[in-house]
Amino acid sequence: MMGKVEKYLLNKIQSDGAIHLTLIDPEKTTVALASSIAKKAEEGGTAGIMVGGSTFTSTSHLDKIVKTIKRTVKIPVILFPNNITGISRYADAIWFMSLLNSTDPYFLIGAQILGAPLIRKFGLEAIPMAYIIVGEGETAGVIGKAVPIPYAKPELAAVHALAAQYLGMRFIYLEGGSGAKTPVPAIMIKTVKQVIEVPLIVGGGIRERKHVESAVSAGANIIVTGNIIENADVKTKVTELVKTIKELKEKCRE
Repeated sequence: MMGKVEKYLLNKIQSDGAIHLTLIDPEKTTVALASSIAKKAEEGGTAGIMVGGSTFTSTSHLDKIVKTIKRTVKIPVILFPNNITGISRYADAIWFMSLLNSTDPYFLIGAQILGAPLIRKFGLEAIPMAYIIVGEGETAGVIGKAVPIPYAKPELAAVHALAAQYLGMRFIYLEGGSGAKTPVPAIMIKTVKQVIEVPLIVGGGIRERKHVESAVSAGANIIVTGNIIENADVKTKVTELVKTIKELKEKCRE
C-alpha cells in the first residue's frame, strides 16, 4: 500500500518534472546545525529532507536530529539508513532499501529482516527502493561491500534497475557516492531510464548547476545533494539547484 509521503513525492514529480531532496548526515552535524540546514533547504525549495549516511551514528543522536528537524520544517523527513541503527521512530518515512550490488547478503536482505519489525512497531511509512552503487562508490561502497558498476558500463546499471522493478521496488537510486569526484554520467542515467517505469533517484558528486542539468535532462526524477549543502550557503545553493530543475521543465514545455 502506498503511503502519503510516497504519494507526495510522486505528485511533486508529476507537477514539477523532477525534484530535489536534501540529505543530512547525522554523523557530520550537530542537532542545531541539522535544524538550520533543514530550515534553509526548505526555504530554498527542496521537496524533502533525507537523514542518513554511510558511517555509523548513535540512535539517540539520530532521534534528536530527526525530532528537531520535524519541529523545524513542514516537508517530509525520510530516513536513509545504512543499517538498523539508522531507524528512528520520529521520521515520516523510511527508504526500505536493498543494496543490489553488495557481495554481502546482510545488505541485500539481512538488515531489512532485522529492521522490518522496528519499522512496523514505529508506524513508519516504508518506501521500497533499490540502491545501486556506481562509479567510485566512495564510503557507501566500502561499508556496503558493494562492487560498484563502472560508469563505462551503463547497461549493467540498467539490468540491475530492471530487475529491481520486476522485484516490486518502486524507486531506483543510482549512487555515485558522497563526495564523488564525478557525478553519475548522463549516458548511464539515460540508459537506466529507458528500461524502467518507476522514478529514478540520482546522487553523489552533484555540485554544480551543470550537473543537475545533465542528470535531469537524461531522465533523473529526483536529485539528492548532501556534501555541497554542508559546505555552502544552504538556502542559496538549494535555490540555485531547484531553479535549474524548474527552468528545464519550462524548456520542455516550449
